[in-house]
Amino acid sequence: MTRMRPLLTLLTAFCLAGPVAAQDIKFAITDIVGLEELQREYGKFVEALSARSGLKVTFLPVTNRVAAVEALRFKQVDFVLTGPAEYVVFRKRTDAVPVVGFVRPDYFAAIIVRTDSGITSVADLKGKKVAFAETGSTSGHLAPMQLFQDNGLNPIKDIQPLHLKRKVAWEAFKRGEVAAWGENYQKFTDLRNKEAEAGGASAGAYRVIARGPDLPNDILLAGGHVDPALVAKLRQAFVSHSSELIAAILMGQETVKYKGMAFIPAPADSEYDYVRSMYRTIGYPEFADFLGD
Repeated sequence: MTRMRPLLTLLTAFCLAGPVAAQDIKFAITDIVGLEELQREYGKFVEALSARSGLKVTFLPVTNRVAAVEALRFKQVDFVLTGPAEYVVFRKRTDAVPVVGFVRPDYFAAIIVRTDSGITSVADLKGKKVAFAETGSTSGHLAPMQLFQDNGLNPIKDIQPLHLKRKVAWEAFKRGEVAAWGENYQKFTDLRNKEAEAGGASAGAYRVIARGPDLPNDILLAGGHVDPALVAKLRQAFVSHSSELIAAILMGQETVKYKGMAFIPAPADSEYDYVRSMYRTIGYPEFADFLGD
């Protein structure tokens, strides 16, 4: 009986301690500033991810992409959701590893002209003004610039690039103040369709003269300090509960960009080599800096 007492004491202590608390992990998103907006756009997604992974996922707001990199380097955040252009910088400046890719349908860049412009090829745009999104955008800046390079024009020397906010670019494009617009195809079609629905120009008023390949995925990264077993546990939650997590992520307003999405576990780093070629095209072969910050 005496020998049983240590075991009984241990079991009693374990029972009194109650259930083990879920492990707390910090989660940041590079294109969202402020806790309130994080909660509004991704709150339901984080709730679902916590429930299905058995981990306590909490937001860490970051002011910009540089702050997110530093937070990951200094172990202040564990996981970061970011875009493909940002990914190559994270990989250069940190020891982050891919967890899961967020596939976005129709996520590619296009070069658009007005049908009545007489422009039918990229070569016709030599020397002309072309609108792009703000500096650093994967699909509205880097990818369209690469499209020019792929079609024989140097986007720095052979055209006159103008970086504008999306709605400003759209209005300038419609008025003919720029000869073409390099933009995320889906963003363009959203504006085009709204224009037609409001009684403006029809979809036929615009022509795509070049389109790029589907772009690499947005990606969830884990810091190098995170236990691989924990990374595997979180990744498995995406595999096992994909439909539920997709439904949750679509409950935001800005997250509509993920409509029709899928999750890809552990995407290969080589999938982002096309993004690296974009950086080289515009003169940033080191992949070490975020453009526009």
